[in-house]
Amino acid sequence: MKQSPQVHGGPDGQGVPLHDFSTNSNACGPCPQTLVAVQACDASRYPDPAYTELKVQLADFHGVEPERIALAGSASEFIYRITAWVAQQGGQTVRVPLHAYGDYAQAARAWGVPVVTEGESALLWHADPSSPLGQSVEEVGLARERVLDCAYEPLRLTGNTVWPRAQRDALWQLYTPNKALGLTGVRAAYAIAPVGGAEAVAALRALCASWPVGAHGVALLQNWVLADTQAWLQGSLQILRGWKLRQIQLLQDAGWTVQPSETPFFCAQPPAGMDAAALCVQLRAHGIKLRDATSFGLPGWVRLGVLSPVGQDALLVAWVNSR
Repeated sequence: MKQSPQVHGGPDGQGVPLHDFSTNSNACGPCPQTLVAVQACDASRYPDPAYTELKVQLADFHGVEPERIALAGSASEFIYRITAWVAQQGGQTVRVPLHAYGDYAQAARAWGVPVVTEGESALLWHADPSSPLGQSVEEVGLARERVLDCAYEPLRLTGNTVWPRAQRDALWQLYTPNKALGLTGVRAAYAIAPVGGAEAVAALRALCASWPVGAHGVALLQNWVLADTQAWLQGSLQILRGWKLRQIQLLQDAGWTVQPSETPFFCAQPPAGMDAAALCVQLRAHGIKLRDATSFGLPGWVRLGVLSPVGQDALLVAWVNSR
């Protein structure tokens, strides 16, 4: 079965961009204390294969039972694994938002499950806030399994979640703190199962290889729940709010159209007559990387993470020189 290529932001075959607007990682990072914890962890040993202590720590952080915690190698790994589980149960369709992270649909296609954007489904993906738009949208529909991707919830700059606690308890909640901590190279994630979902957690564990999270990922997740780390995160959000306002103003003054978002990333469209995809290629040659939003179903738009004023000024200079 032919698969569409997977498209992601970040470093590529040309190396690490000098100014990388293509990822949604916290530009204030890496979080200093988390970086120290990751660097100091004992990588000479396997973690506890049951992750007993880590599950308790994560459960306490969220105020849930440890039996509801499912560890994952990354958010993408969990996406593929829960899709495989749904497919094994005879799931006929997977529903994804109209504009969404590509791995939802990619995982469904890998298992031969048709992808839909409306109607009833076996697996329904939500995101709050979403990528690429950075907006809170509640997808309404019936599904056997529903997953709320909370990757960018810790990075919310404005607005509030559309998901109250009672609704969250009825679905899966997927967390991947490495983005908020500015350490996307450390792969680790976890999901909170619906209330009464201990058997589902066990079923997903049966589909998982041993030790999905290595020592560095364990160190990141353990540090994630600490008060000092959460305090650093809140401080970084205040900085990002100021940077975002400046970045939007620079683009709008240059004639770009900017869509609203609640996150330190947003979608923007260059002035009329400019090809967004071609512009991404041109700017990449100058050390500036944007995320072409075509794969998100938004041709003609780019997604930009918020960077510091230094990166913003470099983007403006490179864009002016590319015209």
